[in-house]
Amino acid sequence: MLRISDVAYLVRDYDEAIVFFVQTIGFALREDETNAAGRRRVVVGPADGGTGLVLALADDAADTSPVVGNQAGGKVAFFLETDDFTAQHARMTAAGVTFREEPRHEVYGTVAVFEDLYGMPWDLIQPAAQS
Repeated sequence: MLRISDVAYLVRDYDEAIVFFVQTIGFALREDETNAAGRRRVVVGPADGGTGLVLALADDAADTSPVVGNQAGGKVAFFLETDDFTAQHARMTAAGVTFREEPRHEVYGTVAVFEDLYGMPWDLIQPAAQS
């Protein structure tokens, strides 16, 4: 069996990204360790498991790196799935998440595009019920 366990996610600053993903999105901080060489490894992701994000400082993190927030060339690259769209949308909106659109109902489910802390688009999606 194969599965993607984690993916790298470029950030400008570990701590600001932790605050966003944990306090605003609702992820768990799975790992935050610094090794003897001073390299920090930070992993966030859904509390109940699944693919995590390994937060990685962009090479020019001191500047405003053109890749941070543009990791997918302006396209949605991450799809945050929920079984209660209405509750998650309300919670995220109250936490200050910017949604680019009103929720819409598609054949595949209920979806709305939101922005992460760097302006990168994500989908919040509740898949359509399977029959």
